[in-house]
Amino acid sequence: MDMLALIDERGLVVEWGHAAEELFGWSAEDAVGQSVAVLVREIAAAGECRRAGVSDGASVLVKPVRRGGSVLWEVSEEGNALSRDGTILKALFTRFPVRLSVLDAQLRVVRGRTDTSTPGDARAGHLSDRHFTEVYDLGDPEGEAAVARGVLESGEPVVNRLVRGGEAPGSPGRRIHSVSYFRLENSRGDVLGLVTSEADVTERETTRNRLALLDAIRTRVVPRLTVDTVCRDVVEATVPAFASAAVVDVAEAIVRGEQPPLVSADQDIPLRQAAFQGPISPHPVGKVRPLPAGTPFSGVLADLRPRVIQIEEDSAWLAADPARAALIKRSGAHSLIVAPLALHGRALGVVSFYRHRPQERFEEDDAEIASAICAHAALCIDNASRYMREWVVALTVQRRLLPEHPATQNTVDISHLHLPDPEGGGAWFDVIDLPGARTALIVGEVTGQGIVTAITTGLLRTAIHTLAALDLQPDELLARLSDTTVRLATAYAARPPEDPRHGQSLTVGCTIAVYDPVDLTVTIARAGLPEPVAVLPDGTSADLSVAGGPLLAETGDAPFPATTVNLPEGSILALGTAALADEVLASSGPLRPLLNSAGRRPQRDVLADITAAFTGGEAQLLRPYEVTAPGADSDL
Repeated sequence: MDMLALIDERGLVVEWGHAAEELFGWSAEDAVGQSVAVLVREIAAAGECRRAGVSDGASVLVKPVRRGGSVLWEVSEEGNALSRDGTILKALFTRFPVRLSVLDAQLRVVRGRTDTSTPGDARAGHLSDRHFTEVYDLGDPEGEAAVARGVLESGEPVVNRLVRGGEAPGSPGRRIHSVSYFRLENSRGDVLGLVTSEADVTERETTRNRLALLDAIRTRVVPRLTVDTVCRDVVEATVPAFASAAVVDVAEAIVRGEQPPLVSADQDIPLRQAAFQGPISPHPVGKVRPLPAGTPFSGVLADLRPRVIQIEEDSAWLAADPARAALIKRSGAHSLIVAPLALHGRALGVVSFYRHRPQERFEEDDAEIASAICAHAALCIDNASRYMREWVVALTVQRRLLPEHPATQNTVDISHLHLPDPEGGGAWFDVIDLPGARTALIVGEVTGQGIVTAITTGLLRTAIHTLAALDLQPDELLARLSDTTVRLATAYAARPPEDPRHGQSLTVGCTIAVYDPVDLTVTIARAGLPEPVAVLPDGTSADLSVAGGPLLAETGDAPFPATTVNLPEGSILALGTAALADEVLASSGPLRPLLNSAGRRPQRDVLADITAAFTGGEAQLLRPYEVTAPGADSDL
């Protein structure tokens, strides 16, 4: 038995035997890499093969062989290798897994496979003289006819075009085929028709699409700072790539920064709809409610196993959730997957994926993809929940470290504005009574977020109060505070690696102003923070030229020079951190006019206007003299 050729699953020649060279006159160099459809076209155009030593009685065997983990198709001759051209053609047209067809110039089938076992032969019957779109089951017959006519007119082949088949009754889904078109010409160049090849690549494309989807999920769904943001990423990444609609419901506990519940017999877990995409949303985003019992959703939450559900009008579970049932009916959803968001045996929530026409129904294999999506999403949601828990603790610590109420002074009126960073920053302020009716006004900032930053802020505030009791001048007070910061940074560096304070770099800015009501002066020293602003009794404002010193704990022996300026009675002194410098304190800042109006209006009203302008009008008054806004950690 002589091997003629080896052909891969794409219909390309990977080996070309000596017998094939003699039979067809093609060298191995010319044949390897060619499509089998090209070979058939050449054979059909030439009309005969080379007949060196050919006689009747030859037969051809096509069989699968395994080479290096891949399955190839071996074409070999049997018997006495006579009349091999007709035998080979017959084998290629009847037994080769890549289906070949020859079409005439009117795109009618001249020769093709007549068995109905191969995918795509949905319309049985005699093939000859029928238009190929009538013979083969195509999802878009008109589109394929246009492609074939284009190849017939231009001669430019179309290779490995992915084509979906039509919907066959009882079939779980439409098949996917790789189709190629080549123009067929005779030796004079006359156009005879087309040679087409088709291979069912449904499994290959399904696997490829699933891998691409999971790769997109890992790229688009990444750790975020909030649970809601992660959930929005999930629905945006899966619709319409995997489903036509997606809804994410998460346990209310994790949104509040608490531990998610353990899976137990208790099904009454409050869930909050965090995100949705598509036509189905039974409840608005933010709605909190337990899942109705007796539905696939509550079942998934109980055992953390995904479910593939074919939606029928008489599905019993729809009666347990009327709101969802009404939306499903209106939207025309035909199938859904409910998959758990779970980690370490704790239920984080559920994700519901819906499909409508023209998408195909979900199959059991799709549950594996849904589980992989939800497993990755659960990790990101857990990270966001952990961050939320830390943020709640950090913000609580920070607020407890700040003065609960402004100090009451006889010689000065104090108003302050604190905009805490949502991530728990380290800005603070203090008002300290000094001997001689003097008052120390302090604004400071520790760069960073989280619990460590909040704790560091508290330690520095304690140090300032201790040093202020020594009745030091502002420049000396800053120098002593800088020494304290150096010792604190050294202590952090000595902590073990698992301690969150290990290696924590300290960048600290501070401004100290001591007001003397007897001399009507203010002595100011600053370390890294912006220059103060004074609003005088006549309504004019001025930037106070106060020499700046280095940030606290910086290397070197640079001093913190103090500057004393006269401050007439009725003047207003504004100190602030860097976050508000460009907006409020700078002479060209967009909110500087509001600060300049402080002499003509109550200070509280001025600070409220600055807050509203600084936050786009979305600030919320939390308690006296303290407002909160996203994205800044500042004191004024």
